[in-house]
Amino acid sequence: MPAYVGGAESDQLDRGKALPPPKRRMFGSLRVRNYRLYVSGQVVSLVGLWMQRVAQDWLVLELSDGSPVALGIAVALQFAPTLFLSLWAGVLADRMDKRKLLLVLETGLGLCALTLGLLDVTGVAELWHVYLLCLLLGAVSAVETPVRQSFVVEMVGRDQLTNAVALNSMTFNLARMVGPAVAGGLIIVVGTGWVFLINAISFVGVITGLLMMNPRELHRGDPVPREKGQLREGLRYVRHRADLVILLCLVFFISTFGLNFAVTLAVLARNAFGGDADAYGLLSTLLAVGTLAGATLAAKRSAKGKPRLRLLIVGALAFGVLEIAAGLMPSIWLVGATLIPLGVAMMTFTTTANATVQLAVAPAMRGRVMGLYMLVFLGGNPLGGPVMGWLAEHFTARAPLVAGGVVSIVAALVGGLVLAKRGGLTLPSYRLGLRRRARV
Repeated sequence: MPAYVGGAESDQLDRGKALPPPKRRMFGSLRVRNYRLYVSGQVVSLVGLWMQRVAQDWLVLELSDGSPVALGIAVALQFAPTLFLSLWAGVLADRMDKRKLLLVLETGLGLCALTLGLLDVTGVAELWHVYLLCLLLGAVSAVETPVRQSFVVEMVGRDQLTNAVALNSMTFNLARMVGPAVAGGLIIVVGTGWVFLINAISFVGVITGLLMMNPRELHRGDPVPREKGQLREGLRYVRHRADLVILLCLVFFISTFGLNFAVTLAVLARNAFGGDADAYGLLSTLLAVGTLAGATLAAKRSAKGKPRLRLLIVGALAFGVLEIAAGLMPSIWLVGATLIPLGVAMMTFTTTANATVQLAVAPAMRGRVMGLYMLVFLGGNPLGGPVMGWLAEHFTARAPLVAGGVVSIVAALVGGLVLAKRGGLTLPSYRLGLRRRARV
């Protein structure tokens, strides 16, 4: 199915003339009004989200007397719904108006934060309360994430997609840098409960941005009609694309065992170095400095065109090596220093993988494929979280970082060799009705 085009661009295609190459700039996506509104709301909401993540991790450790297993269970509960809901969320994303669906889902996320905050500030919060709300938050997030991911291309179009993915990462990691630092101080001064309430208020920003968008300016394809078997159709589409299967397997192993910083950094700060909430906030902030730098570099690279396979594999390998190094550092300051280049490598891998998958699939399948992508990207956390917690409790607080790095290196080497042997990914040119093999 061809992507939506309109206006002068559509007329030019009808006359059979080649389109001039689009001008690419580091912040090119921000020239689109709908995307500016989206990013403005996300900046506010994501700062609150990262504040909540730090507060939630710390509250679990306080309620469980510092148990890494309890923290791993909380992480697992928050991501477990992804296993069951993200594929169906992809079907909904292909069928429904994504903007309206996001309005409902963002409201649900805000209500989860409000409930946890009220329980905490009134002094009645118990560990099972946190577990239950982690599960509810995870259920809403499992639907919201694939919808949000597939909505990006509707705001900016295919030509600006790589840039928009990179700018999304910049926004996310700017919030990741500010949020934990603010949360660490607020937890000491006013407690975790008020952090949750602040996050609940922050959702007003993203909801307002969605409401102010002009739907007529979205790059929408034809909606997929409601039919039986659409989920199976999406899975068959991926199954017959061996290149996508390999890339998704690579993402699964690295995200499940390598990207478990909600468990590893909190346990490392508290149990290995005897720190408190501000120490955990410091480590999270330094990691965010690296991820912000990595996202900025990704935005600059997007001006040169599509992502490349070599960059994907190099980012994954560098991430694994640096994660092992972080786990072996003797002081918290050296760990923090290592987390900066680690963040750069992490964002190089994740932004390249995300943009590659979105550009490699047909528009009518994008929601379902992104649902599967988010399943493998986040759905492994119910496995990885408890495993990392078990390693920390039965060996040392450093063990999860070392183990995650080793798994990431092995996955990158195997995935890279197989993809290189196959000659890269198949990138369809749906606008012109052509298909081509490309090194990405």
